[in-house]
Amino acid sequence: MKKIILSFSLIASMSVFSQEHFSGISTSKRGGLLNAANNPAELANMTTKCEVNVFNFSVAMANNKLSVSDLTSGDNIEDKLFEGNDPVNLRLDTQFFGPSFAFKKGKWGFGLNSSAYLKANVVNVDAKLGEAISNGELSNLLTQTSLSSNENQRLNATTWGELSFNVARNLMDSPKHKINVGTNIRLLFPGAYANFSASNLNGTLVNNFGDISLINASANLNISYAGVLANDFSDQGNYNEFFSQGINGYAFDLGFNYRLKDENDANSYKLNTGLSIKNLGAMTFKSDNNLSKNYSLNIDGIESLDINQFENVQSMEEIEAILNDPANAGILQTTSSSADVKIKLPTVINAYADLRLHKKWFVTGTINQKISDDTESDVTTTQNSYSLIPRFSSGWFEAYAPLAANEISGFTSGIGFRLAGFFIGSNSAISALASDGKQADFYLGVRFGF
Repeated sequence: MKKIILSFSLIASMSVFSQEHFSGISTSKRGGLLNAANNPAELANMTTKCEVNVFNFSVAMANNKLSVSDLTSGDNIEDKLFEGNDPVNLRLDTQFFGPSFAFKKGKWGFGLNSSAYLKANVVNVDAKLGEAISNGELSNLLTQTSLSSNENQRLNATTWGELSFNVARNLMDSPKHKINVGTNIRLLFPGAYANFSASNLNGTLVNNFGDISLINASANLNISYAGVLANDFSDQGNYNEFFSQGINGYAFDLGFNYRLKDENDANSYKLNTGLSIKNLGAMTFKSDNNLSKNYSLNIDGIESLDINQFENVQSMEEIEAILNDPANAGILQTTSSSADVKIKLPTVINAYADLRLHKKWFVTGTINQKISDDTESDVTTTQNSYSLIPRFSSGWFEAYAPLAANEISGFTSGIGFRLAGFFIGSNSAISALASDGKQADFYLGVRFGF
C-alpha cells in the first residue's frame, strides 16, 4: 500500500506538472481544434479553411502538500505528504491529442480528433492513516490516534482513448453579431482502471511499537479494477494502456458561442464568449479480470484489523486478497460484487469571455465548474478552476500570461507563446519558480492551417 500511495507522488515528481489544460491557447483568437475541444461551437470560427493537428500534449499535477522543490528533490516525500492534519489530495492529469483534422464548408465546421487520457488521484486521504500505512513498521511509539471522516478517501487511476467527431453550425452572422452552436460526439476506448476507497471511516489507530491496528471502527469500502492496473498499480508502464479494450462507451459535449464582431476588422472581434457542457457520458471496462466489490467494515470488542499487512502491497488484486482473507471474515462483509466496471466521466460547465482591450491586446476570463460529484467511487476526477489571461495576439505571434486558481493548490501564474502553428506554455511556471508552489505544468503542440 505504501508503494501504491507513493506512486502518485513519484509519477508527479517525474512529470512535475498543473491543472487547467492548454490554458491560454485553447481560447486563442486563432481558433481551431483546440478551441473546439474546449467548446465545440468554436469550430465554426476557424481562421483557415482546414486545420491539421500534428501533436498536442499537456500534463498536469496539483496537490495540497508537496512543493515543486519537494517533488524534484525526492527527499522525504512520504513524510511531507502526510504532515499535518489536512487530508492528502493529489491530481495527476495528462492529455495527448494525436493526428486530427478539421475543415469549414459554408456555415458548417467539421472535425475528427484522436486523443488519449491518464488520470491518477489521491482523494481526501486521512494524513494520519496514510502515515500509519507508510511508516508503521518503522515506528517505535506507543500511541492511539482517532480517525473520523465523512469523506470518501480514494486511490484512483484511469486510462482511456477517444475518437471524437466535431460538428459546428453558424446560426447567425450579421455585420455586428455571430452565433454558433456545436457538439462533440466521442467514442471511448477504455484502457485500464483501479480504485480503492473508504467512505465514512471512523475508528482508532493503535500503534504498539510499530504494530499498527485499527479498532472500534466502521467504514464502507470499494475495490474496483480492470486491465493492467489490477496487477501493479505503481508500475508507470501500466499507465500507457489507452485503446486496449476497443470501443465501449460514449460521451458528448455541447457548446454555444456568441461573438461581437469588429466591423472595421474582419480578422478580429470586440468580444468572444462561450458556454459548453463537457463529458456527458460513461465507459464500461470489459477486460477478463474486471471486478467491482463493496464491503462493510465493522470492528468492535476485541477485534482489530492489522494495518501492517497492507505495508508492501503493490496491486489491487493483493488488496482484494487481504480483504477476503478468512482471518478478516469477522470484520469485513461483502455487500455487493460485480464483474461490470462502469465509470462516469466528470461533467463540467465551461464558460469564458475574451475581450479586446485595444487593437491587439486582449484579456480572457474562464471558469471550469464540475457538476458531478467526483468523490463517488465510479467517477473519474477533475477540478474547479478559474483563470484570467491577458494576451497580445497578432496573426503569427501570440503571448499570454495566465493567472489562475484551482481548488487543490490555489493560485498560479504562468506564461505561453504561439509562433504560427507551434505553441508552448505553462499555467504555473512563474508561481512555481517564484514561490515554490504546489503546482506546475507544461504543454506544447504543433498544428497548421491552410
